[in-house]
Amino acid sequence: MQIPNFTLVPSPADAEGVLVLPILAGDTPQILAADDYGLTAERLAALDFTGKAGGTARILVANGEERAALLVGIGKERTLEALRRAAGSAARALKREAHVVIELSDATAEELEALALGFALGAHQLDIYKKADEERPEERSVALVSTEDAAQEALDRARILAEAVVFARDLGNTPPNELVPEEFARRSTDVTAELPIEVAVWDEAKLADEDCGGILGVGQGSANPPRLVHLSYAPEGAATHVALVGKGITFDTGGISIKPAGSMLGMKFDMSGAGSVLATIVAVAKLGLPVRVSGYCCLAENMPSADALKPDDVLRMRGGTTVEVTNTDAEGRLVLADGLVLASEAQPDVVIDIATLTGAQVVALGNRTTGLMGNNDEWRDRLVAAGQRTGEVVWPMPIPEEIAERLESPVADLVNAKPGDRSAGMLFAAAFLERFIGKDAEGEPIAWAHLDIAGPAENGGGAYGYTPKGATGVPVRTLVETIAALS
Repeated sequence: MQIPNFTLVPSPADAEGVLVLPILAGDTPQILAADDYGLTAERLAALDFTGKAGGTARILVANGEERAALLVGIGKERTLEALRRAAGSAARALKREAHVVIELSDATAEELEALALGFALGAHQLDIYKKADEERPEERSVALVSTEDAAQEALDRARILAEAVVFARDLGNTPPNELVPEEFARRSTDVTAELPIEVAVWDEAKLADEDCGGILGVGQGSANPPRLVHLSYAPEGAATHVALVGKGITFDTGGISIKPAGSMLGMKFDMSGAGSVLATIVAVAKLGLPVRVSGYCCLAENMPSADALKPDDVLRMRGGTTVEVTNTDAEGRLVLADGLVLASEAQPDVVIDIATLTGAQVVALGNRTTGLMGNNDEWRDRLVAAGQRTGEVVWPMPIPEEIAERLESPVADLVNAKPGDRSAGMLFAAAFLERFIGKDAEGEPIAWAHLDIAGPAENGGGAYGYTPKGATGVPVRTLVETIAALS
């Protein structure tokens, strides 16, 4: 579905459509519009509308003439995230309306951006595989009431961010029979065609020439060969270089260490890390941020076959480190290893990898909180702060020293898993990845952060706020916010 067309109007009377009125919760619910539209405390009480976050009610209001309106609760605080979620709830409640007007009294540019972004994300759903809903408009217009000087710039930014998140969601929601590694690479080339982003696609021959044993090893069991997509956005005068590395397992059966049938459902989302890398770089380029960003999308399909990777196999990764494969279902860290070495070789200021890496992340932090591990407190704090601003919660976790002992292998440099030992699985995976981070010119480890998005990448329940069922696009907005803060 397309992003709505956002416009600015000086008053609600200057645009047609259903009027969206945010309501602040409290002992006496408060309408946050310039006019109260006759919505007295008594009428709100009669409607049993408290302003609770996400609550909606369709009514008729009068301001010179009768008009259809939607009340939407923002909760007890008028925060940017509360406005994003309220706008998303409004978008879902009005999914069959072609024209909408949102009025928030004295809205700042930031608040207008939050409303537009929340509405666009709440309105999105992947519907190309369903019969057309004839009652849903093909295009939607959303007018926001404002005379703020910076409002148009805010709406432009909201649109770019929404397009990036929607693109990442659509990649994640695409069925795995369509989104194989080659198709991901093709879409990477297409989406960057008119942007100042250089794209190089490595096929299996190039991967072999470049000693990328992890990506090749995971992909060798599939009829759909692996790929690596290298993206480079390098604006003139950029003082900081951020490298992003994404896990791109387009479908994960577990390989020879095959998953139970029920656990395979949703494994199309296992490329969400790579999808977020691609979407982030596209957004950064469209915003024209003066920061150099490199991306490494490590793409493979993990399948069981006569050619598949086996437990006890030893892989030689980019850079020479050998890994004893003790579990072929711990494949994400194998493809990331090659990407992390490649990223380190470019000597960036920081390497950030993003992956739906471990079920242990979901056990520890649930389905809405990203696990963050790394070797640098400054970058940890930047990502946490960015997550707070965007509403994509990021929670720091340690990499304890004793984890290193569990990485030892009798036949190789490392093992990729400890079968039978379920303790600290998220932390073990991070400790493994850390071994592939290179050193800077001074001989110190390059700053590195690892985002485990196994839970937040997919919403398996009902839609809420601006988050639909299915792929969420996490953590695209957090990554863009982190990079934007550098400039």
